[in-house]
Amino acid sequence: MATITFQSEPVQTCGELPEIGCHAPNFFLANRELENMTLENYAGKRKILNIVPSLDTPTCAASARKFNQKATSFENTVMLVISADLPFAQCRFCEIEGLHDVVALSTFRSTFSTDYGVQIIDSPLKGLTARAVVVIDEMDKIIYTQLVSELAIEPDYDAVFAALK
Repeated sequence: MATITFQSEPVQTCGELPEIGCHAPNFFLANRELENMTLENYAGKRKILNIVPSLDTPTCAASARKFNQKATSFENTVMLVISADLPFAQCRFCEIEGLHDVVALSTFRSTFSTDYGVQIIDSPLKGLTARAVVVIDEMDKIIYTQLVSELAIEPDYDAVFAALK
């Protein structure tokens, strides 16, 4: 388990992020067409998993915008924003915000949040994901992880993007 904070209160996750150097756990996440997307769908590409509790919050929305802004800056890289929001809400959010360079994926019928150790297991946010970033290389090896210590702050973007250089 990991401990983060939300409004200065401790919040527990179900586990730890995958270790750097290990093979990334496969996932099944729903896209806007309700199709299951897996690691295999992004084979041969570097993947940034921007994991957020819900796109319907200011901090999550800001991080989705930032990753969208940087998405075309890195060759052979796909930026995935992953949340518990339903695909319909994710699609609406991306359309309203003009986010065309990130791929929104939903955890709503998957074990992703437990497989990646980010599911919040207590507090009123129980069942949502902690804010985290996982970078996976072309061979599906974990090359960077970041669990953001406070849900209300954005990830360290410089550290994330440095992992891709």
